[in-house]
Amino acid sequence: MNQYVTGTVIRELREKNNMTQLQLAEKLGVSDKTVSKWETAKGYPDITLLEPIAGALRVSVAELLSGRAIDNLNVSSNMLRSKFYVCPVCGNVIHSMGESVIHCHGILLSPLLAESSDEKHMIFIERIEDEYYVRIDHSMTKKHYISFIAAVSSDDIQLIKLYPEQGAEARFRIRGVRRICFYCNRDGLFSINVVKGIDDRESGYDNYRERKELEETAKKLFG
Repeated sequence: MNQYVTGTVIRELREKNNMTQLQLAEKLGVSDKTVSKWETAKGYPDITLLEPIAGALRVSVAELLSGRAIDNLNVSSNMLRSKFYVCPVCGNVIHSMGESVIHCHGILLSPLLAESSDEKHMIFIERIEDEYYVRIDHSMTKKHYISFIAAVSSDDIQLIKLYPEQGAEARFRIRGVRRICFYCNRDGLFSINVVKGIDDRESGYDNYRERKELEETAKKLFG
């Protein structure tokens, strides 16, 4: 375990539940002075109390430890809101449609923030019958490579795991694909929206500047 519950988290969750220190203490079978010590960082709750504390504060133990409360709201089953997590130790790729608390190899993983593709991570998309052929102009050495490529629609995600010394390419069924995401093990997550008028043509553009100009034109034509 690389972290432990903090007094700040206990206080914030207690106040969110409109509970006094005494009320929480009574639920846990401890004194209000004990709760006060936790919240002022003068002591820590025993590990055997983690589950009772989580239950009293209406969160999971994982949420309690991470300090990130998860609101179980309707995410409308929209895959376009997908979050990706990658373990820096084993390279495990995890996908979530909403807020999650995810650990791998004892590390609390944060959702990756996607950047727009750039000249160092150029993407080539070509329509071949009912598929998109996607290629990333990127090295695929053991130390620097594309880990995965994913095609995301509103109700589906297609993810291809890649490995060093193979091609940085994949094929996806078109079927409503609206975004392509890919992950570089050094530079992080990148994404590009599939653009009407460009990517639905039976030819692709692997010239970065030309594509950017076409994207601007497509925005004006198709909105």
